[in-house]
Amino acid sequence: MNDSAPVEHGGFTIWFTGLSGAGKTTVSRILDQRLRTLGARVEVLDGDLVSKQDRDDNILRIGFVCQLLSRHGVIVIAAAVSPYRETRNLVRSRVEKFVEVWARREVMGAGGSDPYEEPLAPEVILDTHLETPEQSADKVWARLRELGLLRLSGG
Repeated sequence: MNDSAPVEHGGFTIWFTGLSGAGKTTVSRILDQRLRTLGARVEVLDGDLVSKQDRDDNILRIGFVCQLLSRHGVIVIAAAVSPYRETRNLVRSRVEKFVEVWARREVMGAGGSDPYEEPLAPEVILDTHLETPEQSADKVWARLRELGLLRLSGG
């Protein structure tokens, strides 16, 4: 990413989903830093800091906060396993500008027994087992520009 001009933006949500250890938080932090460096208003919500039994309720809470903040011109970066497609789609339906980013990783061996429903049509797919975190962040950044959600001042 060589963009260095101040960034212009309205509010929107970048929703990272994927299994634990897929790099959601790492890529979120890189994007957060890039956006802040360019003067963007950003908030990061990390949903992995909650117990599994509260996960769906927490996803809906995070979605509500995303809805409020993005409505007021803030870029919200949410990183949460959010294993159920129905819950993610409910959040998508409530947030006006929603960009789903699926951080998928190669699963070695048997893996965990927790269910995870893969997104059907995410705006961005990250292959975090093949890409560096910076390359993954570049993919998200490029997609945000393609969608017209980020504009660089002066060009």
